[in-house]
Amino acid sequence: MELQALYWTAGVAFLVATAIGPLFIPLLRRLKFGQSIRTEGPQGHQKKSGTPTMGGTIFLVALTITAIQFSERSDELWLMLLATLGFGLVGFIDDYIKVVMKRNLGLRARQKLLGQFIVAAIFFVVLYLRGFDFYVSIPFTDIKWDLGIFYSVFLFLMFIGATNGVNLTDGLDGLAAGTSAVAFGTYAGIAAVWASEFDVAIFCAAMVGALLGFLVFNAHPAKVFMGDTGSLALGGGLAAAAILTKTEVLLVIIGFVFVAETLSVLIQVFSFQTFGKRVFKMSPLHHHFELSGWSEWRVVTTFWAAGLVSSIVALSAYLK
Repeated sequence: MELQALYWTAGVAFLVATAIGPLFIPLLRRLKFGQSIRTEGPQGHQKKSGTPTMGGTIFLVALTITAIQFSERSDELWLMLLATLGFGLVGFIDDYIKVVMKRNLGLRARQKLLGQFIVAAIFFVVLYLRGFDFYVSIPFTDIKWDLGIFYSVFLFLMFIGATNGVNLTDGLDGLAAGTSAVAFGTYAGIAAVWASEFDVAIFCAAMVGALLGFLVFNAHPAKVFMGDTGSLALGGGLAAAAILTKTEVLLVIIGFVFVAETLSVLIQVFSFQTFGKRVFKMSPLHHHFELSGWSEWRVVTTFWAAGLVSSIVALSAYLK
């Protein structure tokens, strides 16, 4: 496919996001969809309290409009939208409960897991009915492991891991949006040049443009946060892109920043509960660097750079 189509798609998505942002942000503020900041977090974040959240709707609307317009509207496109908007809906409900109904914890863990399971199950059923190949390729090797029906469990774990990884990363202005834009840009290239998945490439390009447009309002100091509406949607979209391009394991490398953020939380919890000691000053990992004296912008740009390097490493593995 012509890469020019990806540039046009990303450009239009960027313009749509920047156009609707000034309309959505005042609306979210009028609806009192303000972010509450945890008291146990870095004290410098308290000034962000009240900043409109659920801003993920900005880039999701831009993405949807642009992807449908520029794609061939194949089954792959609808699967990408199913995963992204489906998990986004779970996040929206979670945000709504926290912000509007004033229940700080939002959906209970069981409820959120059920919602994620339903979306993942629908996604798997569609793949099964389409005769999708349920093997997994191992990076840096020629090994292909056929999981058969157990691919359903693998798929569910992928969605849960990706959505939680992006969600944990969404703690600083522009951090999740920027690292996700790099990851989706990588998948746009994989889908377009090597996997021959036109609509997956168009979708990922639209997501890159929409996220860059969102960053106009989300970069430090943020005028709006994406909320779980955005972070869960991004994780769902990344997992779907990995599945449809048959690069499932490669997502661990492309999403290195998300993996590191998740591992920092797991290590912190395990260490504290087992030994009564903390490995990091605070988890997720970006807070550790903040409390070590790094400015918010330095943490964010460093993590963006790490995401770019990990994507280059992933591409080298894919082309091996």
